[in-house]
Amino acid sequence: MWSPDPSVIGGSVALLAAYAAWLRERLSARALLFAAGLATLVLALISPIDGLGDHYLFSVHMVQHMLLILIAPPLLLWGLPPGATRRLMAVPLLDRLERLLGRPRVALPTKILTLWIWHLPVLYDAALASENIHALEHLSFVVTATMFWWPVLTPLRERRLTPQLSMMYLFGAMAGLSVLGIYITFAPTVLYPFYLNPPDPYGALALIRNGWNLSVMADQQLGGVVMWLLGGLFYIVVILIEFGLWFSAPETDVPARPQQRRPALVGRDDAMPSGGRTAMLEDAASAVVGVPDGSVAPPAAVPAAADVPSTAPSRGTTPARGEARPAAAHKALEGAG
Repeated sequence: MWSPDPSVIGGSVALLAAYAAWLRERLSARALLFAAGLATLVLALISPIDGLGDHYLFSVHMVQHMLLILIAPPLLLWGLPPGATRRLMAVPLLDRLERLLGRPRVALPTKILTLWIWHLPVLYDAALASENIHALEHLSFVVTATMFWWPVLTPLRERRLTPQLSMMYLFGAMAGLSVLGIYITFAPTVLYPFYLNPPDPYGALALIRNGWNLSVMADQQLGGVVMWLLGGLFYIVVILIEFGLWFSAPETDVPARPQQRRPALVGRDDAMPSGGRTAMLEDAASAVVGVPDGSVAPPAAVPAAADVPSTAPSRGTTPARGEARPAAAHKALEGAG
């Protein structure tokens, strides 16, 4: 049931050659991870997983989709060296694309919507009936899944989500996958009519239906469980890893602010000596003694009572607004002293 697709093999070899030549990465852990990601893509697309999923079993097809969405993209991203990735992001166009497509609020809904749209019965059956549509489906899974995993696993640490945000981000993706898997598992009827009368290019249909006793409905339920439980379990493992990173991260000590002394309140007996209060009252009285047009005279020493001309109004008259009362102010100063 191996189906050696030249486009898959040629594309994988070209990516590996470009990785080795442009990144100049020697044999290292990162190089092995990148090679493992490419091997996962090849395994999912040309091994018996592809043949069984395309012609016989919905459950095996879901295993293929989980490899394309959950396994291959993280391995490819783990294999990218930080230095080479930073040089790549120095290209303005690529940097703008990364900042747009790598945003969590763009990557998460794009990944979930892509998964849901391709599992609509009409599009799912159309992909199985056409090799070109099927290739487009797989390509969209890999691209949107790589977009999704980038904010969590990017080698550029300054662009990576914090563990707290990563956990919420991953939980949202797990919810989107699990809801679809639960719907498929508990669907009352067969959702994908293609498997009711599939082509039998390998002569294995009788073995699957009669020898394995695996009906179309049971196979559909098993595929929903693969998506719901196995896919959800993978997300839970990654969430726990992010929680461990958050828990083990060293706490950053925030320097304490120096305490500032509050200014003393004017008017309190214990806040200012009596001499200081007298001086402030003298300044206030000087400000009151102003020019008749309302301008304020500069602070000056308060004159003695004998030197102050009597400007008290005669009985029955009212002083003009703003007119000073020096005698009353002087008495107030003497009492405060």
